[in-house]
Amino acid sequence: MANSGHGSSSDSDRRSALLVAVLSSFVTPFMGSSINIALPAISDEFSMPAVLLSWVVTSYLLAAAVFLVPFGRLADIYGRKRLFLYGMWIFVAASLLCALAPNAFTLIAFRAVQGLGSGMMFGTSVAILSSVYPPKERGRVLGLAVASVYVGLAAGPFFGGILTGVLGWRSLFVVLLPMGALVLYAGYTRLKGEWAEARGESFDLRGSAIYAVALTAVVFGLTLMPNLSGVAMSAAGLCGVAIFVLWEIRVEKPVLDMRLFRHNRRFAFSNMAALINYSATSAVVFFVSLYLQVFKGIGVEKAGIILVSQPIVMAVFSPLAGKLSDVVEPQIIASIGMATSAVGLALVALFDADTSIPQIVFALAILGFGFALFSSPNTNAIMGSVERRLYGVAAATVGTMRLIGQVLSIAIATLFISIYVGNVELTSADAEAFLESYRMGFITFAVLCALGVLASMARGKSGEEASPH
Repeated sequence: MANSGHGSSSDSDRRSALLVAVLSSFVTPFMGSSINIALPAISDEFSMPAVLLSWVVTSYLLAAAVFLVPFGRLADIYGRKRLFLYGMWIFVAASLLCALAPNAFTLIAFRAVQGLGSGMMFGTSVAILSSVYPPKERGRVLGLAVASVYVGLAAGPFFGGILTGVLGWRSLFVVLLPMGALVLYAGYTRLKGEWAEARGESFDLRGSAIYAVALTAVVFGLTLMPNLSGVAMSAAGLCGVAIFVLWEIRVEKPVLDMRLFRHNRRFAFSNMAALINYSATSAVVFFVSLYLQVFKGIGVEKAGIILVSQPIVMAVFSPLAGKLSDVVEPQIIASIGMATSAVGLALVALFDADTSIPQIVFALAILGFGFALFSSPNTNAIMGSVERRLYGVAAATVGTMRLIGQVLSIAIATLFISIYVGNVELTSADAEAFLESYRMGFITFAVLCALGVLASMARGKSGEEASPH
């Protein structure tokens, strides 16, 4: 039986939903950030060139992005808790397979399966929170969930560096097994009821297929650039995106309701701001991890400790920003955060051979503060702009913006590495060429973030939202 409103959710239901959301919000970013710190070790074992190495990250993000919106829609129809728990089972099984991967290509394939499981979990956990908490408390609980993401991001490089240095990179996947088991236990024993406000509605399978093929083509094409084949594939993918939009406008029950973007300015510009912000900031750990280990020659354990500075600041300030967005216009807080992130990215772009550890930590902390101010207020603005039956799709949409942004960010980083270094295994001999690719990447990110402030400010105030509760 589906829960139908905030009033039907007891305090116990709400606390249980928050517990499960916080636990699951920790696991996936912990895995992601710990893998980033382990990339040089994975490259050494499998002798992977730089572009192929980026697919250890990209395959996961792409699979999650491809499946997140369709699974968000399925969750609205068949039940958010059900889809969430199925996703965690897939994530745990794929983690075990990644730990046992015999070569680079099987590791990349199993990472894609991991991404599928993550896509089932991310949107549904945010939607469940939005289903059981009233609007006046939504910013606070979303802030706590976002803080858990950043605690995972902070713990990943630190513990990932130690585990990789002592036990090897495979241990990072083994450690996910008990974490996943804990989330499953909490989900089955503490999460009561079900949430499916769109129960009985049809599912747009054809639209989902067009979306998956188009997005895959765009991203795969980006990784092949600047070759002509990469340009052609990305262009074909963009045509596929246009076909998807036209199809979704025509179909009666779309997987992604385009009216949300056409008639809900706050929803549209908040999602655009999210896409720009994640595109500009998500490759930071990927790039800086390589900068510290390949260019500066710093060991994996110490590099992990340095990289912790950014997510620690995020974890501290995200709950405060989320709570503040319940009483102050989210667009104001999020826009200040976007501008602060642009400053942080510009500082990171200035890193060179003489940059000291305190300077690196300071720049990463500024970036973390900006992102904390942006993320939970922006999510609060998105969830507050739609009616209840669309919570799953709305949560999946902001999750998709995050994942597509992450994919684009890694693709931009990979593109500059490909231009300046080439498709070779990164070594200290390539340090100077790598630094050029690093600088150009972060200059691009800083400009993107500065433009993102405009999208953030253009969304309008909460009173102007199109869809009532």
